[in-house]
Amino acid sequence: MTGVNSGMQGASQHIDLADALIKKSSIWIKQQCSGGKGISSDKMDEHQLASFDLAWCAAESTAARFALEYAEKMAASTAGEGVCLEQRMTLVFCAEALQNIQNRLRVRPQNYGLSEADVATLASPAIARFCQEQLDAGNLDALGKLVSTLDGGSGAYLLGDDATMMQDSFRKLATNVVMPLAEEIHREDRIIPPEILDPLTEMGCFGLSIPERYGGIQSDDHEDNMGMIVVTEELSHGSLGGAGSLITRPEILSRSLLKGGTEAQRQKWLPQIAMGQPLCAIAVTEPDTGSDVAAMRLKATKCEGGWILDGAKTWCTMAGKAGLLLVLARSNPDSSLGHKGLSMFLVEKDSYDGHDFEYRQPLGGVLTGRAIATIGYRGMHSYEVFFDHVFVPDDNLVGGPEGEGKGFYFTMAGFAGGRIQTAARAIGVMQAAFEKAVSYSQERKAFGKLIGDFQLTRVKLARMATLLTVSRQFTYAVGRLMDQGKGQMEASMVKLFTCRTAEWLTREAMQIHGGMGYAEETPVSRYFLDARVLSIFEGAEETLALKVIARSLIDAV
Repeated sequence: MTGVNSGMQGASQHIDLADALIKKSSIWIKQQCSGGKGISSDKMDEHQLASFDLAWCAAESTAARFALEYAEKMAASTAGEGVCLEQRMTLVFCAEALQNIQNRLRVRPQNYGLSEADVATLASPAIARFCQEQLDAGNLDALGKLVSTLDGGSGAYLLGDDATMMQDSFRKLATNVVMPLAEEIHREDRIIPPEILDPLTEMGCFGLSIPERYGGIQSDDHEDNMGMIVVTEELSHGSLGGAGSLITRPEILSRSLLKGGTEAQRQKWLPQIAMGQPLCAIAVTEPDTGSDVAAMRLKATKCEGGWILDGAKTWCTMAGKAGLLLVLARSNPDSSLGHKGLSMFLVEKDSYDGHDFEYRQPLGGVLTGRAIATIGYRGMHSYEVFFDHVFVPDDNLVGGPEGEGKGFYFTMAGFAGGRIQTAARAIGVMQAAFEKAVSYSQERKAFGKLIGDFQLTRVKLARMATLLTVSRQFTYAVGRLMDQGKGQMEASMVKLFTCRTAEWLTREAMQIHGGMGYAEETPVSRYFLDARVLSIFEGAEETLALKVIARSLIDAV
């Protein structure tokens, strides 16, 4: 145990050195980009590659910090029982994180404002020994042997009683109801059926982020991101498109209303959303703007008694089935105002199950939608939506007259929850893929023995278990921060980290399956396709890295 304790302490000190370089580089980039009016966006664009890499360095360093805290808790709870699995995985991850950070910085230190001597601090004899010990083939092989015996387990969850109870309830639903329907939904591109929607509604799934005073199940006293996270994780374990993403839209809409809606709007809409009547969708992304929310162009024109919306939105998931759309539109035609000219509207419509819909208002406005064919993430359909003179009453301007021009801020409040929830979705998909990889490795034989008995397979499983566990604990830690009103930047970090990790892990699960992994009939092919979308929606990884994480790092120094 003494060796492990010193290893943990050493890992923490090594991460300190990495953090020092990240801070030094942030200071240098800030100096390069500072102008008379603060940080110049044009100058920041000249440092995009360094900023992107720096955001990744910070995300991995932060993940390592939370992993070390997690391992310390596990060590304390298992004192006297020897080295625990969680400690071993944490040390492996810290070694990988240090190697990744060093590799990014040493290739072009001048782009980070660092010298070769600076970067050399991450290649000291002590760090080299640490990484060599942890990433030694024998160590990874032994770790892989251990995780292979756990039937897809990969470390303790360390959840409280309430979260554990929710986890158990939704795990049963995901296993008994969602999983049997998942392949049919994916392969036939079906809309989510009532067999899934009805029990989720009965269990209060759509009210997870809505306070009890508005008909939800969240405490009136504090947020409960952990409840939302574990429910999302379990539903995504069943199917990302068929269940895991169902509460994202009510999550975003509810947070937006709680942030900026009038009391009358909250009293009217939140109880209905909590009951899933109506289902809702978010209409923010536009065909030519993507994640650049401030560049939105869908036009909102004031008229007697309300507003007229004209323009197009895209990637509006669940827009057909939804009876309520949360729409971000440009209410001030002066484009120089950027995000300050945007307002948020609630657009009511009928519900449709098909891939296309047309909703006609009594006054002549027409709202049409066409589902976009996608390679994965099926079940809710993502639509292009066209607004042709669609009328919205004044009562449905979020925040009322005082909310005009503040739609961007309300949207960001909603998206912070969407990002941490997307990390939870990634974990659910990873868990499903990891379980299939472990079980298949114990069934499939090649060259006379089980593929799980080969060193390379065991090393793959060791790394998969390690990254899954770190991703989970990173997400849980950020959820707890958000419950305290903190963790906004960390929510972007964990989304960035877990979603890219899910792509890698599901790819490895598919690879372990060999040819069968490429077959549609094998669930791992669906996991791989579903995982690919995670780094794109709820803030593309480039946008999160450059506009949120890197900018926050620079602002903090």
